[in-house]
Amino acid sequence: MNTHQDHSGTKIQPAFLWLFHLVAAVILNKFLPLPLAFPVIFKGLGYVIILLGAVIAFSAIGRFKLAHTTLNPHAPVNSIVTNGPYRFTRNPMYLGFVILLIGFPLLFKSYWGLILSPLFIVLMNRLVIKHEEAYLEKKFAEQYTSYKARVRRWI
Repeated sequence: MNTHQDHSGTKIQPAFLWLFHLVAAVILNKFLPLPLAFPVIFKGLGYVIILLGAVIAFSAIGRFKLAHTTLNPHAPVNSIVTNGPYRFTRNPMYLGFVILLIGFPLLFKSYWGLILSPLFIVLMNRLVIKHEEAYLEKKFAEQYTSYKARVRRWI
């Protein structure tokens, strides 16, 4: 692979896609609040969900740092990370993003994060993960396809 092609070619930065959905959840809650009862315990559950999402995402980021590979989907990677949370999901950072997308709006008594999370997953699959997986298969061949056969994309 030459350096111009040694990246995944994703269509959007994953963090921007997540931030877009989070902001959309806040705006939708402000201008189109759902007329559903919101049990008080859900706000507390929001904190727990945020903690879980942050632990998953940051542990995945830590594994990338330990492997001395990039988090940037527009830069070349030098290894495949398969330990830590990557033993259970090929995309723990993105799973953490989904969990955070659900948790943060719960703090504001909103179900919009939960409602938008399937759209976020679909867009992540199409705009990011599809490109990353094709890149990793091309760059790492059998090593990646073997990992892909053992570990699910999400959970």
